Amino acid sequence: MKVSKFGGSSLADAKQFRKVSDIIKADNSRKIVVVSAPGKRFKEDVKVTDLLINCAKTHYQSGKSDDDLELVISRYKEIAEELGLDSGIIDVIRDDLNQRLANTSITEGQYIDSLKASGEDNCAKLMAEHLRNQGLEANYISPKEAGLFLSNDYGNAHVLQQSYDNLAKLSENAGIVVFPGFFGYTPEGDLVTFSRGGSDITGSILAAAVKADLYENFTDVDCVFSVNPSLVANPKAIYELTYREMRELSYGGFSVLHAEALLPAYKEKIPVKIKNTNNPDCKGTLIVADRSPENGPVVGIASDTGFCSIYVSKYLMNREIGFGRKLLQILEEEGLSYEHTPSGIDDISVILHEEQFDSQTEEKVTNRIRTELEVDDIAVKRNIALVMIVGEGMRQSIGVAAKATRAFERANVNLDMINQGSSEVSMMFGVNANDADRAVQALYKEFFDCN
Repeated sequence: MKVSKFGGSSLADAKQFRKVSDIIKADNSRKIVVVSAPGKRFKEDVKVTDLLINCAKTHYQSGKSDDDLELVISRYKEIAEELGLDSGIIDVIRDDLNQRLANTSITEGQYIDSLKASGEDNCAKLMAEHLRNQGLEANYISPKEAGLFLSNDYGNAHVLQQSYDNLAKLSENAGIVVFPGFFGYTPEGDLVTFSRGGSDITGSILAAAVKADLYENFTDVDCVFSVNPSLVANPKAIYELTYREMRELSYGGFSVLHAEALLPAYKEKIPVKIKNTNNPDCKGTLIVADRSPENGPVVGIASDTGFCSIYVSKYLMNREIGFGRKLLQILEEEGLSYEHTPSGIDDISVILHEEQFDSQTEEKVTNRIRTELEVDDIAVKRNIALVMIVGEGMRQSIGVAAKATRAFERANVNLDMINQGSSEVSMMFGVNANDADRAVQALYKEFFDCN
């Protein structure tokens, strides 16, 4: 049995719907299909999810959103008409959206989650109708009916363990199960969503629950590449990765798979394959528990911007019991999550996402650190990018850091930070965000284009 998830670009219009149904028909082991909301049809287009968010905000604040609602419905209607489906399916979608819009008694966060989730929910209904119209036995199943229970964290929910036993029963369904991604329900019955792009997570959860032989994630690229193709022409393709390597690359900025999507599959050791809806015969990228490192220590290079650092210095810091705990406790009490904490004997830096650290928060946090921890020096640096090199082979290789720093030197990129994880699968460098692209290109030349 395979669980196959299709992203927004795979469902943007009727032409893409037909490609998806052809893929499903080509392999009768594709028994569970997870869908995202329809994505962009062309570069300047707007994703259905973004239309729904705008619709929700407008209606919640003013009580009127007729124009926004019609934009959403028109997307589904266009797909249904081109596929030759009965108009009744659009009536179903319209009624569903009107019911959600009318439910203004809930909080704004709940309200927006409900409208956002309708993108995937109604797309699943439309896909099930299309598959039946193609002569296949297919049924839409809602997350509530299936028992996908999530934590009570609107816009950032996490799966509850009881879900897996509930969802395991999906393997007993006759025909094809069409399941909407991105959302589930709390045990109390409230709708909640994962973070944006969370349909990948839904697919991984279902694959783990039914003990699938393979979780396929269909997108709009042939495979994972060793570097962002917009930065390097014709980068090397990656045909096999480990869960750890993909996790590191996703964190570092590779958007082909949601950063949280691998955990359920990883726990059950379900192989994951990245495939292209527009080129389904392409080999794709297989993600597995273990692989034989070949062709050098580094498999991929990633970068992401939007970070800042809090630098703290105090003489004999290493002798002060509990200093690190107290520092991080201040961040916790101020509602801040941190990314990394590279340190020395008398100093430590805490790396944060810049978006959560505005000037008001900065002033409050730095004042608390200065007074409560009695530090000698504290400074905040913004506009930081994190550049990562990733590869299982790094653990057995000598001189990886030397090659990386040599590449930075040649590109005239100054390093603010170097940090290697204890797993030795990745090495991270902090650089000025303006230098990030040049740094990535220099690393690629050093590790992949040296011949």
